[in-house]
Amino acid sequence: MSTLRRGQVAHLARLAHIDMSDEELDRMSGELDVIVDSIKSISEAAGDDVPPTSHPLPLTNVFREDVVGQTLSNEEALSGAPDSADGRFKVPAILDED
Repeated sequence: MSTLRRGQVAHLARLAHIDMSDEELDRMSGELDVIVDSIKSISEAAGDDVPPTSHPLPLTNVFREDVVGQTLSNEEALSGAPDSADGRFKVPAILDED
């Protein structure tokens, strides 16, 4: 048993800005003891030969070749634009800068 004292729980509650009654502090002290003991038992089960992991299965990323496909010409891309200038899309200004 980790014997987390009531005063330590009160200190943690103050740090977290949580108001707790005396009854809540007593109950939370017991609940936190169970959590701390559970973590200790897990730590004991994992020996030095077991590497720490964040996922039970290895993660792999799937990549594909970056191949250039069919693209639009500048004129084709701008053909449906409501406004364009100098071969670019023209959009309303959103900042008050010149």
